[in-house]
Amino acid sequence: MSNTTLSTDPLTLLHVLITLIAIASGLVVLVQMHASRLSGGWTGTFLATTLLTTVTGYIFFHPPNPPTPAQITGVVALVILAPTLYGLYLKHLTGIWRPVYVIGAVISLYLNVFVLVVQLFLKVPKPAITGGPLFGGVQLVVLLAFIVAGWLSVKRFHPIGA
Repeated sequence: MSNTTLSTDPLTLLHVLITLIAIASGLVVLVQMHASRLSGGWTGTFLATTLLTTVTGYIFFHPPNPPTPAQITGVVALVILAPTLYGLYLKHLTGIWRPVYVIGAVISLYLNVFVLVVQLFLKVPKPAITGGPLFGGVQLVVLLAFIVAGWLSVKRFHPIGA
């Protein structure tokens, strides 16, 4: 199978769907953070699907010489999610746990989008893209956007009753 085709097996399609839900709900959570709002439903959906997409990602990769960049990204995602979940659900965003949660949530969303960009570049037919510099430029723009969004989120997110 060529890298420029999307696999249609049910497990892959489920993984992609979970990832897209994680990204969409994460964008809603990010907008809510900028408005200093916390929605348990959107936040729970984002964090659960982000955790699920990270874990299900390991089902697809069984290379002869691990670890791969995808596996390392998955480990980083899980390490970031641990204090994010702890800060929200066990520490209830008190003290230092508010910015820990915000930064972790933004990084988690960024990693989902980072992998989405990687997959889009792998799936787009090669003549349609110019290669490394374009990929690097897109990833740089995405990274800078998330740095700004994260900084603004830390400054603005102070939900009442959290």
